[in-house]
Amino acid sequence: MGSLSIWHWLIVLVVVLLIFGTKKLRNIGSDLGGAVKGFKEGMKEDTPKLNETAESGRTIDAEVKDKHHS
Repeated sequence: MGSLSIWHWLIVLVVVLLIFGTKKLRNIGSDLGGAVKGFKEGMKEDTPKLNETAESGRTIDAEVKDKHHS
């Protein structure tokens, strides 16, 4: 009783198709795919390449102070 068989999933699929229709589901799928593609492209643009950061010539100068507790 806890698991759903293939027949349950087929009935759910038919009900979803009847409610939303194939055209609306196709539009939702293409919109979702476009959003994922845009997200991946945005992540590629924000990630700096190792060669670019090494060739930029920037040097970070820092001083480390050690604290001793007695």
